Amino acid sequence: MILIDYKDSRPIYEQVYDKFRLLILNGALKSNDKMPSVRTLAMELSINPNTIQRAYGELERTGYIYTVKGRGNFVSDTEGLKQEYRREVFGRLDEVCDSALKAGITVDEMISHIKGNGGEQP
Repeated sequence: MILIDYKDSRPIYEQVYDKFRLLILNGALKSNDKMPSVRTLAMELSINPNTIQRAYGELERTGYIYTVKGRGNFVSDTEGLKQEYRREVFGRLDEVCDSALKAGITVDEMISHIKGNGGEQP
């Protein structure tokens, strides 16, 4: 389910956070699915349980999971999360497109690049 890339410069808890976030957003983990326990996941990944707890804390803080005392962690409502993520991504895309247009890159060039049909590659 989760693989850690030790060559990645990001902290391990951020990698765990990002992997679970993507699993939730792409529907692999659905609303109200139970998350693996901190202890079990830490043993599977051979990392400190505090690292998993920190990742879960971030997931909870950002609304991806919720905790039920004595029962564990569960995935939050995924539809709202997907809509929020889409807004965030399209906001960043708008910024990039604005910068590209200001730098003289045409809309047709951007579309061609996105479709993978050419355009100058950096």
